[in-house]
Amino acid sequence: MVASNSYLPNAPSSLLPISIHEFQNSSQHHSPTLKFTQLRPKSNVSSCIKQQINLSETQQLQGHFIKTNSNRSFRVPFEALKCYSSNEAIYGFLITSYIKNNSPEDAAKIYGYMRRTDTEVDNFIIPSVLKACCLIPSMLLGQELHGFVVKNGFHGDVFVCNALIMMYSEVGSLDSAQLLFDKIENKDAVSWSTMIRSYDRSDLFDEALDLLRDMLVMGVRPSETALLSITHVLAEIAELKLGKAMHGYVIRNVKYGKSEVPLSTGLIDMYVKCGNLAYATKIFYGLSNASIISWTAMIAGYIRCNNLNEGVRLFVKMLEEGMFPNEITILSLVKECGIAGALELGKWLHAFTLRTGFTMSLVLGTAFIHMYGKCGDAKSARYVFNSFKSKDLMMWSAMISAYAQNNCADEAFDIFVHMTGCGIRPNEKTMVSLLKICAKVGSLEMGKWIHSYIDKQGIKEDMILITSLVDMYAKCGDIDSAHRLFDATMDRDISMWNAMISGFAVHGHGETALKLFEEMQALGVLPNDITFIGALHACSHSGLLQEGKRLFHRMVHEFGLVPKVEHYGCVVDLLGRAGMLDEAQELIKNMPMRPSMAVFGSLLSACKLHKNLKLGEWAAAQFLSLEPHKSGYNVLMSNIYASERKWGDVAYIRRGMKDEGIVKVPGVSSIEVNGSLHEFIIGDSDHQDAERIYEMVDEIRRKLEDFCLTWKLLDMSVDLNLHGIASSHFFRVVKCGCYCYCL
Repeated sequence: MVASNSYLPNAPSSLLPISIHEFQNSSQHHSPTLKFTQLRPKSNVSSCIKQQINLSETQQLQGHFIKTNSNRSFRVPFEALKCYSSNEAIYGFLITSYIKNNSPEDAAKIYGYMRRTDTEVDNFIIPSVLKACCLIPSMLLGQELHGFVVKNGFHGDVFVCNALIMMYSEVGSLDSAQLLFDKIENKDAVSWSTMIRSYDRSDLFDEALDLLRDMLVMGVRPSETALLSITHVLAEIAELKLGKAMHGYVIRNVKYGKSEVPLSTGLIDMYVKCGNLAYATKIFYGLSNASIISWTAMIAGYIRCNNLNEGVRLFVKMLEEGMFPNEITILSLVKECGIAGALELGKWLHAFTLRTGFTMSLVLGTAFIHMYGKCGDAKSARYVFNSFKSKDLMMWSAMISAYAQNNCADEAFDIFVHMTGCGIRPNEKTMVSLLKICAKVGSLEMGKWIHSYIDKQGIKEDMILITSLVDMYAKCGDIDSAHRLFDATMDRDISMWNAMISGFAVHGHGETALKLFEEMQALGVLPNDITFIGALHACSHSGLLQEGKRLFHRMVHEFGLVPKVEHYGCVVDLLGRAGMLDEAQELIKNMPMRPSMAVFGSLLSACKLHKNLKLGEWAAAQFLSLEPHKSGYNVLMSNIYASERKWGDVAYIRRGMKDEGIVKVPGVSSIEVNGSLHEFIIGDSDHQDAERIYEMVDEIRRKLEDFCLTWKLLDMSVDLNLHGIASSHFFRVVKCGCYCYCL
């Protein structure tokens, strides 16, 4: 017998009785063999227990409760339990039923009652209580159970150990799960599968793959659960080669039965995320009985690959075949619309849910807000937000994030103030969204206030939040504060290193950024593709031509990374600033992918800087082929012609812009004064102090003319106008400094 523990959960003081005749009536179609007539009840469940029903009858009763999902079926007065406390089958039945009906706290109370009454707890009840720990979640109760397992000799039971591994991973103690896994001597396939699944759910994909290899070396055949986890891992890391190998293993070794649909759906998702839509389509149409999850995965695949028409066609076909989407289907498709920027399809899905009377839950509403925010439609996001009277933290945070993504700083902070006024306490994700806004608009004072708010409210500073703080300080011009925060953080991840390297890059501290790049590797942190973007920017902004070339070479040959279009754009910018325009053009021509507008824009800017008219015309033509209705290349070419005094060509471009209805995006400047951000557009007169501002501008202009700097000023103003919306300029009182950041 086990001594009671005072801190264990208390039993419910009163529970609702329910008539057995209700069970008899509702079970006619579910379990006609239930022997309720043999129980001779007095109209409630407590009388069942007092009859000392046997194990078979208990199992039948439990099966009935679970099938009918009756949440109140097992609300039993504890006075009845006290009469026959030796029947642990009853307790096992109650614990399992509470868990199946999403009442894990009540299951834990039953366990606590068993411990206090010295009722035997066997190796079948322990895994059920551990499941309750996962659902609550409760690390304390899980640790108490682990101690009970060791004390009573259950630690040799692999079934119990597997449940402990799952419990630790679900409550966020993956290290404990790994330690326990390593100590199991008689691991079975479930042990391996549970640990692989734990790594997968924690986004530790490399560890999951390593464990799979060890599993195969040990001669353990992966379970279907393990195979599902591995296909998800391969999907997340977009590892097509290994994915095909896994597909082959499944074909050779898995006899499809009930596992056909989930495994095939996992493979569909894997091929879609690896960019191989053809393989995904082949698997889908080969399914003998596709489930709603399979349809969802295939439709989401078409959306992700930007094949929107085919996605809609398949959605309609699904409806025609009598397969109506559930909330998970809509959630998945809305998420993919946000990723693909498919605003029209997202609106269509929104209209579909409203027309068909779909229940708009908080989760679904939050998904639509996220989708509209990512697609650039903050107005529609706010419409969805306003349609809910009751909002949770996730929805408030989603609305703030939507405004942040669309550079609506004032609106985002208004939402934040309203949220806190309603008694909703923000979490770290909310603060990350606000910090991103501060970084975009360069509001240092507001960023400092948010940092202070985080400290005062005791909000958990995880690595993502600290990285956002470093990024905010760097982009708002306070590189020293960013560096201090970086140095004060001990366990830095790759994202924080990247933020600090990029911060030094935009401030022109190229050599410091490269030193940090080397220090990172010395500490065992391998650079990724984002790291190289920051390091190459550092070389470009600091004129470190040879260092930049070596970095690009090392990226490919030393670290085995495949350069993306962003990396080529950095190198083109590096060569262009150094005046090596022919080499930059040659690099563009030899790129393995189609160059982006940013690549041609970098070359075009370099042509203006070095007055290379011929190459500028070539770059402008390439730019035009990508985005014929963008004003940027027209303005750049107009300025190149103006610098060469080709006024006829300038007039031709300006006239063409007018005929095509192309409007130059006006330049925007902003200045922060006493914590308030003021924005100014060329020709703007809406500001409350516009008259005084223009008087000051005129006075400055007159003084500059007196110093004979007119032509130099005109050249500078052209540069500012060229950058347009892509640059923000921040001025400090007394000391004037201009910091330019690409958004």
